[in-house]
Parts: sequence; structure tokens; C-alpha cells
Amino acid sequence: MPIDRAEAETLRATIPSAIHFGTSTWNYPGWRGLIYERDYPAAGASAKMLAEYARFPLFTTVGIDSSFYGPPTAKTLASYAAALPPGFRCVSKVWDRLTVHTFSDAREKQRAGERNPDFLNPDLFLSDVYELYQQHFAEHAGPFVFEFQAIARGPDGLGPQAFADALDTFFNRLPREGQYAVEVRNAEFLTPPYFAVLREHGVSHVFNSWTRMPPIGLQLDLPGVITSDFVVSRALLRPGRSYSEAVRAFAPYDRIQDPNPALRTDLATLAKTALSLRIPAYLIVNNRAEGSAPLTIMEVARMVAA
Repeated sequence: MPIDRAEAETLRATIPSAIHFGTSTWNYPGWRGLIYERDYPAAGASAKMLAEYARFPLFTTVGIDSSFYGPPTAKTLASYAAALPPGFRCVSKVWDRLTVHTFSDAREKQRAGERNPDFLNPDLFLSDVYELYQQHFAEHAGPFVFEFQAIARGPDGLGPQAFADALDTFFNRLPREGQYAVEVRNAEFLTPPYFAVLREHGVSHVFNSWTRMPPIGLQLDLPGVITSDFVVSRALLRPGRSYSEAVRAFAPYDRIQDPNPALRTDLATLAKTALSLRIPAYLIVNNRAEGSAPLTIMEVARMVAA
């Protein structure tokens, strides 16, 4: 399903510049013929792929997801900066050492079940993430996304109020000029205190489509859900579908395999909501949402343009 570049250029010219479309990372050889005009090796070509990605007319942002597993090096950020045009801002996931409440990942086998001492550690964020971006990527640093994977309930878990209080303490220590966004995987955390804390600190709630979260449209209906002067959305998975199931079903991500009209409508509605409020929106789409993020974005862009 090749993409008509002329149509993409027309859509970009029609859609207000405050609406930023982008994909959840860009390292997909399966996009050859969609986004990329040449083949790239499996490793070592990330910056070159990013440069070609940024030339696609509809893309004015991108999700840097690898930073979830560790802060990028200064060399990596410099290579990305050199590949991007002026004003192209990225949505960067924050190192999970700051957002994991209790260790459970395979990378932390020896500490499984232990509380993370760096959970929402403002000093660690400032020294290992924020300052690094300020030094090597300031022109392209858009919202930092703090992704909190599902936090268990119980005596060792964290309830909605305690989570909101922890966010309040954390963001109170961060520079106000930074752009921050919070993505939760616990639907019960979507409470008035949570939204109040985000609003107090000018932090955006991330409208996410994920396995065990309510659809983006239902999130948008919640009172007080717009909490900052920008909007972030991450269309990751159809609710009810796991990540591994989507990978098996959709790779190599060169075509739409599970159309989701409701998701597209929600993203278009979110874009129109941002326009009505005169604030920018960063709409990030993952391949696992429908099978091919670039093609999903084309469909949503048509809806917004119309």
C-alpha cells in the first residue's frame, strides 16, 4: 500500500501546524516503499533513517522510545540533532529507572519484587536525562513522557491518591520550562487529584490507547483531562490486545491489518479539541495499533483535514 507523497504534502499544507503527527520510533525496515526509499542495515543506521523519516511531509514529530531503557548518550543525541530539520521536536520516553515502582522486568531479575529506590527521583532525572538533553538536544526536545507501567495494588503497591501525591512532590522539583507528560497504565489512577496535580504543574496527561486502559475517546470525556498548554497522545494497542499478540500479527508493519475506525475518530477528535483550545498536539502512533503507523496517520490526517 504505497503512500501518495503528493497527497501527504497536501494534507500537511491543509492541517494547522500545531498538529504534530509522528510514529512511535522509526527503525522499521518494513517501511521501505512507504517512508524509506532505500534499504537500511539492521543496525547502525538510526540517524540516517531518522533524516529520511523527517523528510516525509506529514511527520513533524517522532517518539524516541529507546530512551525508556536508558538515557541516550551524548553522541546519539548529537547524531539525531544533526539529522533533524530546525524546529522538529521529539517526544522522548523517560528512563524507566524513574517510573518503575517495583522491579519486575527481566532486566532486573536479581531485584525482582524489590521497591525501586529511584522511583520519581528528581535529582536523577535532572542529572541523567534533562541536562543531557539541554546540552545536546535542546532545539529538538519536546515533551518528556513518564510512562508508568501497571502498578500493583496492595501493601507494596501504590493507590491513586498516593500516586498523585508522589507526582506532586516530583514535579515540584523540576524546571518549569520543561515540557512533561504522564502516561499511566492503571485506569483507577484517572482521578480528580491526579488531574489536579498535573494541572498545577502544567504537565500533560498522555491519552493512550493500551491493553487495559479505556479508549482515548473515553479519556477525553473525563472532567478536567486537558491539564497543560499542549496535548500528547500515544496510540499503542487496541484495548484488550497484548503487545506480543500485536507483534506476531502485524510485523513487518507494511500495511494496515486491523482497521480501528474508533481509534482514528478519537485521534481526530483530540486534534480538533487541541485546535479549539489553540494548543499544540503531539499525536504519536505505534505500528501495533492497526499494523502500520504511517498508514494509520494518513487515515487520521485525512479526517482532520476534512
